[in-house]
Amino acid sequence: MLSRVAETIYWAGRYMERAENTARLVRVNSHLVLDSPKGISPGWEPLIWITGLEQEYFQTYKETTERNVVKFLISDPHNPSSILSTLVNARENCRTIREILPRTAWEKLNELYLFAREEAQSGLTKKGRDDYLDGIITGSQQLNGLLATIMYRDEGWHFLRIGRSLERADMTTRILDVRSTDLLPDADELFESRSLESVQWIGILKSLSAYSIYRRKIQVRVSRVPILEFLFHDTLFPRAFAHCISSVEESVGMLPHNAVPLKSLRRLEVKLRRKNMDALKQDELHQFIDELQLSILRFHGVLAKQYFLPHQ
Repeated sequence: MLSRVAETIYWAGRYMERAENTARLVRVNSHLVLDSPKGISPGWEPLIWITGLEQEYFQTYKETTERNVVKFLISDPHNPSSILSTLVNARENCRTIREILPRTAWEKLNELYLFAREEAQSGLTKKGRDDYLDGIITGSQQLNGLLATIMYRDEGWHFLRIGRSLERADMTTRILDVRSTDLLPDADELFESRSLESVQWIGILKSLSAYSIYRRKIQVRVSRVPILEFLFHDTLFPRAFAHCISSVEESVGMLPHNAVPLKSLRRLEVKLRRKNMDALKQDELHQFIDELQLSILRFHGVLAKQYFLPHQ
């Protein structure tokens, strides 16, 4: 496979996943704002920090109001990671490699892009937001389903899977980092009752579509340590960090000349396995997540050096 094609399909996977992740974030935050007791609403600023787009946001907006943040994350052309921008990028990447993608998957991606563009205005309203975001999430899942069931399992599939899985792993760490820092420091003293703490942790789980699975598997009260253990170490839940990295490793293992990328991944896996979630205080959790995110960036660099064309 040509280096240009490998990089293009890798980024297509990341962009498609990013659009769905952003839609999930906005939808869950909308519900969390409504459900939170008066005086402890999470507001909308945390979404800017989760996405890591503070500089881009404050170049255009002065305040983190609901409408500003929702517009920025859904359709603002100045935001390279808005839902619409990522689908534009995914579509453009896939257009140049249409011979690799199944025709029905290309058609579904076009359909999703057109929906995102034509219905974006309704997504900015409180009345139309849920339907718009559900349309993005459902369309993304349908696209992933098509790719999973009919795409040929060659190198193209593996680069797509690597991109998607890395994007998921990154988003999981971002949600845990920002949400736990802003809303849920170690102790219960910021909350008048454990029920308020649970509302916030449930919001984290729902941001990753993990709530029902967590309750079925863990079967204990929603609380800090079991959730951290589940979202970092579980190997069966698709959005858990360990599962994402395992998927990346499996696909890298199917590529040629993979010794250096696999070595980088295995260092990351050792770091993850050795970390005891029960012993992590809030500042230690933040430091650990920083280490994981830097490891993802280093792995991306290793992958790019091994398989992609150098950029001038």
